[in-house]
Order: sequence, then C-alpha cells, then structure tokens
Amino acid sequence: MSNLYVQALHVHPVKSVAGTAPDEVTVEPWGLSGDRRWAVVDFEGTVITQRQQARLALATARPLGSGGVALSAPGMADLLVEVPEPGPLEPVVLFGKKIETVVAARAAADWFSAYLGVPARLVHMDDPAVRRPVDPQYALPGETVSLADGYPLLITTLASLDALNSLIAQGEHADEGPLPMNRFRPNVVVAGAEAWAEDGWQRIAIGDAVFRGARECGRCIVTTTDQATAQRGKEPLKTLGRHRRIGKSLAFGRQLVPVRLGTVRVGDEVRVLQ
Repeated sequence: MSNLYVQALHVHPVKSVAGTAPDEVTVEPWGLSGDRRWAVVDFEGTVITQRQQARLALATARPLGSGGVALSAPGMADLLVEVPEPGPLEPVVLFGKKIETVVAARAAADWFSAYLGVPARLVHMDDPAVRRPVDPQYALPGETVSLADGYPLLITTLASLDALNSLIAQGEHADEGPLPMNRFRPNVVVAGAEAWAEDGWQRIAIGDAVFRGARECGRCIVTTTDQATAQRGKEPLKTLGRHRRIGKSLAFGRQLVPVRLGTVRVGDEVRVLQ
C-alpha cells in the first residue's frame, strides 16, 4: 500500500465561511459535493470574502441533506437556509467576472447583514454544470467550478505545512507560527508525502476518483487570518514570498480538477499516476 493517504477532508458550503470535516464525500465535476455552492455578496452584487471581512472566518456553515445550510456565528441565533426556489438569476461579481446565481431567502440577508455590520445577501449557485468555467488557460473543454476561487478542489500535504512552519520559525515573524492547516482552507489533506511533492502531481487517484493537477495554488491575505480569532498577521505570505514563488504565485497546495468521479474517504490511499 502507498504511504500516501487522506488525512482529512473539508467542505466549505459558504465561500470564506468555516465548514465541516466529513469522513467521506462525493466528488462532483465542479468539486466536492456541497463545497462553495453559496457566497455572501454586498448589495452591489460583489462577492464578500475574508479578504474584505475577516469575521467570516468565525461563522460556520453546516451542509444540510437538502442542499441547504445551517448557519451559526458568535452573537447570532442559528439559522437554517434552504436552497432557493428556481427564480430570476442574479449576476454577482467574483474576481471581476460575472456569475449567475439565485438569491437566498431574506432571512439570510438579514442574518449576514447583522453579523457583518454591512448590507449583505446570500446567493446560491443553482447549476454549476453551466454557470462558471474553469480558467481556460488551465482548463480542458467543458470543465466548470463552483464559487471556489478558481478550481474545483485544493489539495495540500502535512509535510509541506511542516516544511513551511520550519521556515517561518527561522524568520522575523517566528512568533506567529506554527500555523494550522485551516489557514489554507483545503479540500483534501494528504499525509505521507514528502514536502512539496504535490507541486509535481499531474494526475492522482483517491478512492474511486481521479484528478488532474491543474496548477499551483497562489495564496492571498486570507492565509494571514487566524481562523479562530479573525486577527491578521504577516505569515505565511512573508515566508512564501521568500521561499515559494512559482511564477507570480506565492504557492502552497495544488489545484485539482476531477477527471473521474466517485467517493473519497478519510484514510483512502492516494496514488500518484503521473
């Protein structure tokens, strides 16, 4: 048996909000089932993430069997939000590009507006098969993605996190480390690999599913946000900038696109096919 295996799985139903860590999850063409199908937007229709509102880190979205979400956050009453009925499509803007979504019930808008202290709404991607293509520079024809930053899945390894934390410990902001994996909000965390091995993964198999490695994952200010306190620091971006520049990216983790669907489970062997 391979030494590589799935140490953890993570599903984030609402973009930039804390999610759950299931023992198994179905792989869909656009990502893990239920992952990032919802997003918070301002009243001009621009997606709000932890880049603008670090407090989103302290809210949690738990997936419901119906496709809806259960929301909780400090100081807020819990709220159940069901998938909105088919209706008029609402264009929202994510990274400068328009994506058609459906607006959730008014109660969800009131909840996020009260929590964030700014006018906000919750929207749902009703049909990820057609709503948003993967970046054509790195995509194959027909590949689509949910409301994730750009690709269906993000994979990271424990060894790379250990290596990064060792580098942080040698730097000027050593007091900020070691950082936990949740700073990077991955979908799949792999144990047993060598540090940075994922950089070269072109095709891997996990459980019944097969994925192609599209590119490295460039990191942003969200990684400097403590997911337990919503406080920002300097790391890991300072250290990634010194040691992990790949092209224009400060890289940690690898973006994946499913090429064969199936189910993945914690403990599954990870096989590097190419």
